[in-house]
Amino acid sequence: MSKITKLEHVAKGISASLYTIVFNNDDLSEFAKFIVKFKDNARLKRDYQIILLALDKIMKQGALERYFRPEGKINDSVCALPIDSGKLRLYCLRISEKILIIGNGGVKDTKTYNENNELNGYVIDLQKFDLLINKAIEEGTISIEEDEIRWLENNEFKI
Repeated sequence: MSKITKLEHVAKGISASLYTIVFNNDDLSEFAKFIVKFKDNARLKRDYQIILLALDKIMKQGALERYFRPEGKINDSVCALPIDSGKLRLYCLRISEKILIIGNGGVKDTKTYNENNELNGYVIDLQKFDLLINKAIEEGTISIEEDEIRWLENNEFKI
């Protein structure tokens, strides 16, 4: 079953902009779902704060490769926060050093994300979205300009 999605701008910092995915039938973006799910979780408070601090640092210094844990396949842009240890993961698409698309995440309680159905689903959605974003850039239906993705208003993506 395919899902209709769109991109939503989250924040713009000195060095990078953050975007997130919104599924048509959802009231909340994927990043907002992550926030709601973990903001009051006392057991994961430290991991949650580390992720939020990393996003703040990314907006100030850029979405530098060293800030992310590589995930997904070798030919996609899927990565995770935080880079260091911790149980909580936030999955993202690192489009460039100036643009980060934030997905959803959860508790990684298995050796790999593939072994956890919830986390695997988030990564698969991002992998599909990555292909669609790259195709839209090639076709010129969206444009990447510095720290901004242009022409999003009229673009929906079917993943």
